[in-house]
Amino acid sequence: MKYRIILILILLIYPVFNAFTFAQLIDESGHRVIIKLKNDVVLENSNHIQIGHHDIDVISKYYNITAIKRIDLSIKNNLFVFLLQFPAEIDVNRLLDEYNQLDDIDYVELDYQSIGGGIQGFNPNDSYFDRQWGLKNQGNFSLSPAVLGADIEMENAWDITQGSENVVVAIIDSGVNLNHPELAGRIWQNNQEVAGNNFDDDNNGLVDDVFGWDFVSEDNNPTDDLGHGTNIAGIVGANGNNSLGYTGIDMYCKLMILKVLNENNIAYYSWQSSAIYYAVDNGANVINISIGGTSISNLMEDAVQYAINNNVVVVACMMNTNSYDTYYPAAYDGVIAVGSTDPNDVRSEPFFWDQNSGSNFGDHISVVAPGNYIYGLSYESNTNYNTYWGGTSQAAPAVAAVSSLLLSVDPSLTPSEIKSILENSAEDQVGAASEDIQGWDQYYGHGRLNAYNALQMIVVANEELETQEEELIIFPNPSTSNFTIVYPPQTTKVTIFNTLGQIILDKEINNKFDDEITINNQGTYIIQLKVRDKFIYKKIIIFKRR
Repeated sequence: MKYRIILILILLIYPVFNAFTFAQLIDESGHRVIIKLKNDVVLENSNHIQIGHHDIDVISKYYNITAIKRIDLSIKNNLFVFLLQFPAEIDVNRLLDEYNQLDDIDYVELDYQSIGGGIQGFNPNDSYFDRQWGLKNQGNFSLSPAVLGADIEMENAWDITQGSENVVVAIIDSGVNLNHPELAGRIWQNNQEVAGNNFDDDNNGLVDDVFGWDFVSEDNNPTDDLGHGTNIAGIVGANGNNSLGYTGIDMYCKLMILKVLNENNIAYYSWQSSAIYYAVDNGANVINISIGGTSISNLMEDAVQYAINNNVVVVACMMNTNSYDTYYPAAYDGVIAVGSTDPNDVRSEPFFWDQNSGSNFGDHISVVAPGNYIYGLSYESNTNYNTYWGGTSQAAPAVAAVSSLLLSVDPSLTPSEIKSILENSAEDQVGAASEDIQGWDQYYGHGRLNAYNALQMIVVANEELETQEEELIIFPNPSTSNFTIVYPPQTTKVTIFNTLGQIILDKEINNKFDDEITINNQGTYIIQLKVRDKFIYKKIIIFKRR
């Protein structure tokens, strides 16, 4: 049998795998193919056009392979993932079919592309914080009809917390203006690397990755050449209370800058996946991805699940085609998928830059947040504050930033708990009655983000908890409705409160060992047990799958 196949690529070579050193980089012309091999495959005789697997290499040669690169997505996981480059004139679908017939291949797919989810605009200079209608909406925004209070209630939220430098938010985007004064002291640094010594001090395969990494150019300079990432970084974490420019939602978190979006607004899935693994392995707590592609991908899904399984929150935008079209990574399980609202509290339709645009909708949407006419920082100037963007790209970082604020109050929160808190604290029925029905709907999800409500939920819950929490066992937690309480000895009573302090269950135990409880409404609840002459408490999160 003749084998004919093609592969496309992703990047990031770690010198720890010395058998795979290639003479040329993968460019953006022709076909890029991703191949993941099964874990027990043994490879040999590798070079810049051979993986070292006889059947794969025969097929690759038949299709005139031009370059190959191993993508080491995570130094903690020895994954055999390769990016292969082929000429544009080959029949790539036939190549993929050929590869799929081989037993040693876990999966093969194209290195799909994503695009950024926001477009830039300009407006004459006025006051700065007053322009941030998404944080404080006075009903008089100059560029669009506005409604008083149609914001995320940020000032009240800041009374609870303004963030923590112990929380790291990864911005997977087009890079950032690293020298902007509004980001001074906020850029995450890899303390395992020594700047400028041209050596891989932390042995992760990347030389001098002190301030993050550029997965587009494969270097240690994630400087923004598009503007998209700088705007998003400012939404999350521009310095506040410094009499300059704008205020980020989280005033203290660190921003990990990972460049995957090039100057043409294109990001390959391989770049994004590598960035996700990097973020997780280097201590990010929240990942913002304001980028989306229409192709479903094993590579990307594995990366997203790697993040969530390692307790990292993933936030992504719904995209802007004003349609039910599904974009990834927003549609993957566990991701907080974010749509956009306008200053008048309705779904963005259209965005200011195109009459045919609008915030996408669908079964996977979690919440919406302010996303149109979002002023921010400039990637080209440290003194120009007149740029604004619009898109679900601008809504997602608001949610990512509030997630980081939640973690600054309670670092033990899991991604599923944060997702549930944001959804259950959102303001429902804020938009047009024809779309925003009571409860979850496909246009607004659970409603518009409310930072104060979200923080208040965990503050109320934490105030009720005592140090004896470990004596009370509840599983599963979070739960979709049914959960079991294992009672400590001499428990006499169980009471369950919602975050408003209302009692939803109150009953005597009568020496039972355990009990199955059902709560049908989503939310955060406090379990109170009376044990002998004291009370002990624990939180439980109830969420619904869609």
